Amino acid sequence: MSRGLGKGLSALFGDTEAAYENALGENTSEISLSELFPNPDQPRKAFDENAMNDLTNSVREHGVITPLVVTRREGGYMIIAGERRFRAAKAAGLDKVPVVVRDYSEKEIQEISLIENLQREDLNPIEAAYGMKKLMEEFSLTQEVLAERLGKSRPAIANTLRLLSLSEEVIALVRTGKISSGHARTLVTVPKEEQLELAKSCIKEGWSVREMERAVKQHLNPPEVIAKDKEKKKALMSVELKHLVERLRTTFKTKVSLIGTDKKGRIYIDYYTRDDLDRISELLDIIDRLE
Repeated sequence: MSRGLGKGLSALFGDTEAAYENALGENTSEISLSELFPNPDQPRKAFDENAMNDLTNSVREHGVITPLVVTRREGGYMIIAGERRFRAAKAAGLDKVPVVVRDYSEKEIQEISLIENLQREDLNPIEAAYGMKKLMEEFSLTQEVLAERLGKSRPAIANTLRLLSLSEEVIALVRTGKISSGHARTLVTVPKEEQLELAKSCIKEGWSVREMERAVKQHLNPPEVIAKDKEKKKALMSVELKHLVERLRTTFKTKVSLIGTDKKGRIYIDYYTRDDLDRISELLDIIDRLE
């Protein structure tokens, strides 16, 4: 496969559920839980407690229906796919679980673990971001190619990766689900040392993503700064321009305003009645006759 993608990665870029169904067609065996152990390099570190409770109850009632995919290692069998089912089986008090034993190289194990987790809908967004980054670095993938392989849009990949530019404190809040990835992405433009304060306010006040966007906008452009900017722009008007505006007001006998500098800008002449318009027109006629 192009771009250095290995056999394991190529196989797992397809539907993970389909891969599990294929595993059902292989020779399965039951192995004691004591012989199984998770992959220490498993990208997924956090498991939703409620979802795990539901899975445990299901396993307690129906058993483990889909076999785990494992590979032989010193001291037993390392789990390649199915750590959630392994955890649920232990919690449910089972002694053995069905498995399919496959031979994988260390690189293929890494590839498969990353892809299996990235294809899960309930994957923590921070873990997804780290997984995507690792895939891109390990296999020299662009965002476009990764999006195609994972069946996601390029903007979705980019938005997920942007989470890694946040401060460690905010990343921890996203990882634990205290703020959503949508809320967190609005903080990307805020200096890292100022992100946590806004994140805490978001949690305390229960802001929506839209409210968070407004808070970030106000934080980056507070009213006093906007007012100072306006005053600064006014101060840039030279003495000559100010004098010109006064002459125009006197000549046309109406309100005249100017926006700009000595090099570029706009002049606005207001009229409020037909008489104002006629007077301005007559003055222009006089100027034309003088040319």
